[in-house]
Amino acid sequence: MKILPYFICLFLTINLFAQEKTTVFKEGEWLRFKMSYSGFLKAGNATLSVEKDSLNGKEVYHVTGKGWTTGIIKWFFKVNDDYQSYFDIETGKPYLFKRKINEGGYKKHRHTTFNYETNTAYIQDFKNQKDTIVPIGNVQDMMSSFYYLRNYDVSKMKPGEEIGLDMFMDSQVYPFKLRFLGTEILKTRFGKIKTLRFRPLVQAGRVFKENESVTIWITADDNKIPIKLKASLAVGSLRAELDAYKGLANSFKIIFD
Repeated sequence: MKILPYFICLFLTINLFAQEKTTVFKEGEWLRFKMSYSGFLKAGNATLSVEKDSLNGKEVYHVTGKGWTTGIIKWFFKVNDDYQSYFDIETGKPYLFKRKINEGGYKKHRHTTFNYETNTAYIQDFKNQKDTIVPIGNVQDMMSSFYYLRNYDVSKMKPGEEIGLDMFMDSQVYPFKLRFLGTEILKTRFGKIKTLRFRPLVQAGRVFKENESVTIWITADDNKIPIKLKASLAVGSLRAELDAYKGLANSFKIIFD
């Protein structure tokens, strides 16, 4: 059972809804999610954090996404994922992306360095001891996509409209589309929250049940953080909910009856 890939859909969704000139995240932002399988079996945790760092003498944002299985699940399918991205504070362009995963024995350990002078990506595959250079265009990595698109204004989107993004992963570009479904008042552990509901269009196959099997709820405030995810899998279903947060750039809006 994969954890971070589901959150990639979640993370990509978050960033598409920020209002113009609004600071939607800052250094110190931290989110934690609890995941369950088929509605009752605890499956794992995932976290997403933002810090400032220095890369090649340049100040950058350094974001880290981690996911791991817990409880009974980890005894027969252990997951330990670590995703990191270093990207430009002003433009959001990724400079370095690190991916180290272990999902039930399926392992990957790669670093991707983006060079905008030559428009290439240099991929270091530590597991297979192989380096690759490929041409790139206007792409984002799996983590930088989340933060880059948080400044994208979709305030005038109507239900049924879609947004596309090219995401670079494992030496390839993957098209990602997101469909707006509408607004919804959602009951959460924090109280009632006004949300924006979306459906990422994913490829059906080994993991997802069908190409429209994932639904994501995003807070309709200036933070635009994910509050809930529900996915129908090839076997069973996966549910993720925001469990804790700190360091938000804006107030977390709760509806009081």
